[in-house]
Amino acid sequence: MNLISLDIRMLRSLLTVVETGSITEAARRLGRTQPAITLQVQRLEELTGRILLSPDSRRVKPTEDGLMVLSYAKSILQMHDELLSRLSAPEIEGHVILGTPDLYAAYMLPPILSIFRRAFPRIQVELRCVLSTPLVGLVKRGEVDIALVTRMNDFTGGLVVHQEPLVWITATDSDVHHETPLPLALLPTGNLYRDHAVAGLESAGRRWRIACTSESISGLQAAVLAGMAVTVLGRSTLIAGLRELPPSPEFPALPKVDLLLYQAAGAPKPAAKALHDYLQHYLGLRAETPPPAARREGEPE
Repeated sequence: MNLISLDIRMLRSLLTVVETGSITEAARRLGRTQPAITLQVQRLEELTGRILLSPDSRRVKPTEDGLMVLSYAKSILQMHDELLSRLSAPEIEGHVILGTPDLYAAYMLPPILSIFRRAFPRIQVELRCVLSTPLVGLVKRGEVDIALVTRMNDFTGGLVVHQEPLVWITATDSDVHHETPLPLALLPTGNLYRDHAVAGLESAGRRWRIACTSESISGLQAAVLAGMAVTVLGRSTLIAGLRELPPSPEFPALPKVDLLLYQAAGAPKPAAKALHDYLQHYLGLRAETPPPAARREGEPE
C-alpha cells in the first residue's frame, strides 16, 4: 500500500472552504491569501487522487469523495486541536461562568463542553441558562464571564460565531399546521424567533393565535409534540417526533439568526479565555444540517 502524508493545513483549508462555501471567506478566516487556500485544496486532491470539490457549483460544495474526506478531517482536526490545547496550557485552572439560553445549552454546547473538559480538566464551568436579552446585561456587568446569545435588533458588540437556520416545526403525525387560525407555541414577546414567526405569517396573510408561551425550549417542544401548535425554532432543535415544514406560501422561508459570543470587559482570566477560544472555534465548525432523527415533511419515513 502506498502511504501518503496529509498536512493538517490542507485538511483545515478544505474544511473551512466547505463550511463557508467560499474560498474568499475561507482565506479571510484562516488569515491566508485566496491562491494559498486554492493551492492547499489542489495539493490535497493530488495526494488523495480524488476530486474533492464540485467544479460546477456556484457555491463551493464537496463531492462524494469530498464528503468522505471531510468526515475524517473533522475528527483529525478536533483531536489535533485538543492535543495542542493540552500541551500548551495543561496547568490552566479556575472557575468560568458561561451564560446561554437553554436552546443552545441543550443542543449546541454539550459536545463542545465535553471536548473542553477533557482538554482542561482543572477548569470548572458553571452554566447559567438565561434568555439572550437579560444575559447581555449580565455579561456587560461582569456577572457572567462569557455569554452565547441570539443577536437581537438592539444588541451591540459581540462576535458572530454561528448562524442558526430558523424553521417551522410541527409534530410528525400532526395536521395542526392546516388549522385556521394557526396555533403557535412561541418564546415570550421581544424574542427574535417569535418576531420572525409572526412577521412571516403576517406577510403570508395567515391568521394565527398563541397556544403556548414558554421561556423554555422544552416547553415549546412539548406543546408541539402534543399536536397543540406549530413553533419556530433553530433547526438544531429538531428531535424525534418533530418535523420541519418546508417553505410554502403559507409558511414563508425564515432567515438565519446570528449567534453572538460576548466576553466580560477587562483582562480575561486564562480559564475564561480558553473557553472563549474553544467556543469560537467549534461553533464556527458546526454543520448546518438537521440531526439524523429529524426529517422534513414529504420525505420518506
